[in-house]
Amino acid sequence: MSVLTGPREEWRRVLFEGRPQWVRPEGGLLRLGDDRTFEESSATYLPPCDPSKIICIHLNYESRRVEFHAPPLTTPTYFQKPTTALNSHRGMLNRPANCKYLNYEGEIAAIVGKPMRNVAPNEVWEHLAGFAPANDVGAQDFRDTDAGSMLRVKGQDGFCPIGPGIVRGIDIRESRVRTYLNGKAVQDGPVSDMTFDIPYILADLSRHIALLPGDIVLTGTPANSRPMEPGDVVEVEVTGVGRLGNTVQEVPAPKHEVGHQPTDSEQVRRVALGRFPPRAGS
Repeated sequence: MSVLTGPREEWRRVLFEGRPQWVRPEGGLLRLGDDRTFEESSATYLPPCDPSKIICIHLNYESRRVEFHAPPLTTPTYFQKPTTALNSHRGMLNRPANCKYLNYEGEIAAIVGKPMRNVAPNEVWEHLAGFAPANDVGAQDFRDTDAGSMLRVKGQDGFCPIGPGIVRGIDIRESRVRTYLNGKAVQDGPVSDMTFDIPYILADLSRHIALLPGDIVLTGTPANSRPMEPGDVVEVEVTGVGRLGNTVQEVPAPKHEVGHQPTDSEQVRRVALGRFPPRAGS
């Protein structure tokens, strides 16, 4: 059965009785493998996979490219998040006290199910475990460092919430990505707005990089990524897949002022607030 063909199937991972357990949602309940059930509202979620790597694509939605006033793209570019960036449904998003531009980016996570190396685009679907909503959280205060690697912008602990579960059996090509901040829709884009589709992205990566079961590939965000504030509730919904929710809180700044410090430069504000000047001649 292809990951795109039904019936819809969802698996979530939770902490139950002190250990990780796989469960399946049934309305307002979660069903354990031993057939016991418990209230979903009481669940403590874990990330639904254990990746060896988390790979993300830049500017893959046309609406985002236009927002950036970037030229048309002919090839994708990528960056990585450390696996310590993993977070889960209902997990807290920590904004250091010396940062002010903690941005949401609602995305679809493609989760690898079988080892992938030199996989053709038309073979990609058969190698996926499924899909999940994800939030490519970034502290844009660090935009002025790391030479474009995004390491401190996107790689801080907990900056990759994903979940609630892994879903297969739906045609992700018909889905939309929507982000909500305190219940208000702030991002909305169809998968059809991707410049490079999911088969292209994973086939491209697997030419030279072995993608292993559990690996996560984040497939891009629509326009209108903006900052969040402590106390905000941010949700990422992928139609047919699910809705991921997290709450922002402030945590102390690092104890030692070593290395590049957060900045509030023109470049930082342009990206964080979406204030991009038009390109010359556009």
